Amino acid sequence: MRQVDIPLNKLIVSTLNARKNLSAGQEDSGIEELASSISQQGLLSPPIVRPTADGKFEVLVGQRRLLACRKIGLDPVPCLIRDDLDDTDAVALSLVENVHRADMHPLDKAHALKALYDRCQSYERVAEVSAWSVSTVRKYVKLLALPEVLQQRLGTSGGPAGVGSLARLASTFSDDEAIEVYDRISGFTPRIQEEILKRSDGDLDAIDDLVEEAQEGAFNIRHCGAGYGCEIIRDIVQRRLSQSDFEKLVGEATSSEASSSSDVGLREAACAFWKALAVG
Repeated sequence: MRQVDIPLNKLIVSTLNARKNLSAGQEDSGIEELASSISQQGLLSPPIVRPTADGKFEVLVGQRRLLACRKIGLDPVPCLIRDDLDDTDAVALSLVENVHRADMHPLDKAHALKALYDRCQSYERVAEVSAWSVSTVRKYVKLLALPEVLQQRLGTSGGPAGVGSLARLASTFSDDEAIEVYDRISGFTPRIQEEILKRSDGDLDAIDDLVEEAQEGAFNIRHCGAGYGCEIIRDIVQRRLSQSDFEKLVGEATSSEASSSSDVGLREAACAFWKALAVG
């Protein structure tokens, strides 16, 4: 990889670039702000490009930086050239550079991961390239099975939980049924949406009863299971659950007309657990 100043008219955005929706997310600065920053401080991180057969260079990483350079007329543009990339490597590079950013649109991630899967024919290989788990890769690819009207409702604000609930929706219902179910559950948090979908087992007729249960607070619980990870541990570590609240939860979990010695032991262990994690 070498750095070269390349004229603006020889730089094109690669069709393999993972990032398509440049307006997605609020965490990242806009093109105007980026252009202002480059104008004042220079281009601190050159785009990564590869040469094309017609003598141009396609931008694999740094699409927004290229647009900002065009806006302020920075010409030529310092770039890092990669001569050793085939199409699969190019998609992988663009994906790895962008895929962990909170402001990259979920559909861009989904299409990029699907493009990698089509080339690799292995979710395990895609997981290695993207540094994500196989289950996460599968979730994003499943978003592409959603009806288009639901894909259009995807955004960055829902985060991983929102992706998880919509991926489960795509796995559980299809076409008009998926739209109908989404309209019924969209008012709940992504975690509760996912719980409703899981308990429905693909039965559309079960949704109304599950929605009613959710409205009554039946699913507003903390889980320590494989489906969600141990949320209660996270809440303790991040100081969002007080010791008194924790002890109350333990009391509710072990309450009975006559507490057994094992319940007493569990409460004592729970208190010790709190102190080990959250005190000191």
